[in-house]
Amino acid sequence: MKYKLFIALALLGIMLFFSLDADAQCAMCKASAEEGAQGGNTQTANLNAGIMYLLVMPYLAFAVIGFLWYRNYKRKKAQETAAN
Repeated sequence: MKYKLFIALALLGIMLFFSLDADAQCAMCKASAEEGAQGGNTQTANLNAGIMYLLVMPYLAFAVIGFLWYRNYKRKKAQETAAN
């Protein structure tokens, strides 16, 4: 059990370490979106929709995995109860 916790923490640390480089791109996207909005460009709405899509997908994936995990746990619990 401690081994799995160590692996999870190590992966979390690696993901946090590599996410620092991605932070630098936000200023460029913001400047591009502001410039487009001032010029009457409608691509800003599409940019916002893309950001929302990218925001929702990880939460949706975790929710589906959590639901499947819970359902599997519930089935195993019911089978153990029926066997006893």
